[in-house]
Formats: sequence, C-alpha cells, structure tokens
Amino acid sequence: MMNFWLILIVCIICASYLLELVVSVLNVRALSPRLPAEFADTFDNEDYLESQKYSRATTFFSIVESSYTVVLTLLFIAIGGFSHLDTFARKLSSHEIFAGLVFTGACLLLSFFARLPFSIYYTFVVEERFGFNKTTVRTFVLDILKSGLLVLIIGGPLLALILWFFIHTGSYGWLFCWAGVVLFSLLLQYIAPVLILPLFNKFTPLPEGSLRDAILDYARRQDFLIKGIFTMDGSKRSGKLNAFFIGFGRFKKIVFFDTLLEKLEEKEIVAVLAHEMGHYKLRHIPKMILASILQTGIMFYLLSIFLKTPGIAEAFGVEPSVYASLVFFGFLYSPVSLLVSILFHAISRRHEFEADRYALTTTGSADMLTRSLKKLSKANLSNLTPHPLKVFIYYSHPPVLERIRQLRT
Repeated sequence: MMNFWLILIVCIICASYLLELVVSVLNVRALSPRLPAEFADTFDNEDYLESQKYSRATTFFSIVESSYTVVLTLLFIAIGGFSHLDTFARKLSSHEIFAGLVFTGACLLLSFFARLPFSIYYTFVVEERFGFNKTTVRTFVLDILKSGLLVLIIGGPLLALILWFFIHTGSYGWLFCWAGVVLFSLLLQYIAPVLILPLFNKFTPLPEGSLRDAILDYARRQDFLIKGIFTMDGSKRSGKLNAFFIGFGRFKKIVFFDTLLEKLEEKEIVAVLAHEMGHYKLRHIPKMILASILQTGIMFYLLSIFLKTPGIAEAFGVEPSVYASLVFFGFLYSPVSLLVSILFHAISRRHEFEADRYALTTTGSADMLTRSLKKLSKANLSNLTPHPLKVFIYYSHPPVLERIRQLRT
C-alpha cells in the first residue's frame, strides 16, 4: 500500500506543475497583437513584435524546463534516489550533522547538474537570440565556481547550525533556528555589499559631473544621506537595465547598471532614483524584512511539527533523520510558500505604486518616471499585456501600463 505522505507529495508536485502550465498558457494567449496606445511614442511595431517573441520564447523555455524537472523528480523518487543518497551519506559518517551535510549537498549537486544544460541554453541561446547575453563562457564558469564556494562557506555552517539546534535543543529547536537564521540574514545584509557582490561585479564610483550633481542635489532636498553613488558593470552579463539600493542606515549606496546610464537621460535617472528612495522613505524595506522574519518563524514552527510526524521518512525509503526531513519538508511546504509569496507580491505591488507616487510628488512631474518606465520596458523586452492571473501569482511589480496609468491620475 502506497504511503499517504508519498501520495500527498506527488500530488503537490503535479498540482504545482499544472498551475504553472495553465498560467503560462493563459499568459501567452493574453499577448495582444495591438500595441497599447500609451507606448506608441517609445515602441514601434518591430519593437513590440520582438517583445512578444521574447515572451513566447521564455515561456516555452520555462514550460520545457518545468516539465523536465517534474519528470526527473518523480523518477528519482520512484527509483529510491533519496534512499541511495541517505545510504551513501551514512556510510561516510555515522555523525548525523556530517551525514546531513553530505546528504543535502548531494541533493543540491544533483539538482545543479540536472538544471545546468537549461542554464547554459537559456544564457547562450535564448538570451543571445534577443541580444541580451553578454556573458562569456569564462564568466559563466567563474560564476558557478564562486557561487559553489559561497554555498560551502556560508550555507554549510548555517545548515550545520540548524541541524544542531533541532537535534540538541528539543521542542525549542525551531525558536533557536528562527533566531539564528534571522541574525545571520541581517548580518548578511551588511557584509554582502562589501564581501560578496564585488566577487561577481565591479562597482565604480559615479564620476563627477552633472548627473552626480543632480542626484546629490535631489538627495539633499529629500534629506536623504547617500554614502556613495556607484555604477555596476551589468553589461558584463546582460544588456538589461536596472538600479537598486544596497546597505542600511548611514551606509546606503545607490547602484546603477552601466546599461541604464547609457539608455536613460539625466532627469529620467533621477526619477528612477526618486522611486527607489520612495521605498526607503515610506519604510517599505523594514516592513518587508519584518514580514519575512515572521514568515521564517512560521516555516520553522511548521517544520518542528513535521519532524515529529511518523511515516514521512518511510515514504522515501530512508531512515528517520532531521536532515532528510528538512529536505522532504520542502515538498510539503511549497503550497504554503506559494500562498505566502502571493501575499508578499500583492504587498510589493502596492509598495511600487506608493514609491511611484513618492517620485511624482518629490520631482513634481510624472513625465520623467513615465518615460523611464517605457524605456526600461523597451530595453528589457517586457510583456506589456500580462494575464491578470500571472500578475496575481508571480509579479512583484505591477504591469508597467498600470503604473503609468496610476501616475497619470
């Protein structure tokens, strides 16, 4: 007789796949053959057709990758793959924490190699076809090696700490894990800009000139202290545009992709800055951090209940252990994670509207931000007419047409 938990997990995997498939198909069908009138001054018919081709290509790629992943996952479960990995880990060490590191590391390694062909194809075929890819083979390989090293240096000790708490602190283990992960995450927010991000990109102070003066003048008028203004060599990997803040408190820095500086005019760049500053001024970032902390606590509490549930290890043919339960919990938590992400995305979309409004109020005009949004959409080949269900489930930002309409009101 098939184990209840195994049936449930297989159902969750299949249901998640079907949901993604349905949403993807609806999203492609929502592509409108007619260019929205609002974008007539930025897009021509050829640009619009290219953005739709890109949406179709990336959607098709995503469907193929998801199908492959689901089939491979179900096959791996069916042949007792987790049982073989568990046996391998236990042969290497009888110590549960070390065996847990080996088991989890093996799972991650197999997942990485299973997805690697898709990562290569997406970067060097799909993105290349639409003129986005700037990544060399050398950069691609170095990114993999650096990321793997960070997983070992950061992820390994963190996982060992979580395992230790659950093994040795009894019913309060989830509380210690929650506190430990939250403290670690906050620390990472401070050290990442200094130690981690520079491993992947070069950050250069924005040179003296009218753009720097305009940014500093706007920041002064808003009583907003910026520690530094930097450009990042985003063109090292992609032709897409972006900008973001890093750091907290007195250490806030604004970072512009070099591609963004090439495509936008000075006043448009200041409008982008005003939007990002709006997130800080309206305290969106601490609100989302607090919400994320709460989510982490709920996750660890549910995990503590899950660890005490009999029959789960049996579903995968492995001996009961904390480390195996952590991996299997990921399958059962995915519906909860989806619901939480939908809520977070809804809040994030509202925050984007509020930050847009802040930019409009402080710059005195909607035109510059509107123009920058249109240019960003054109440069990134954004889907201008996404399906509402796609937006509801997966979008952290409102569709650009909605943002523009809000700015116009």
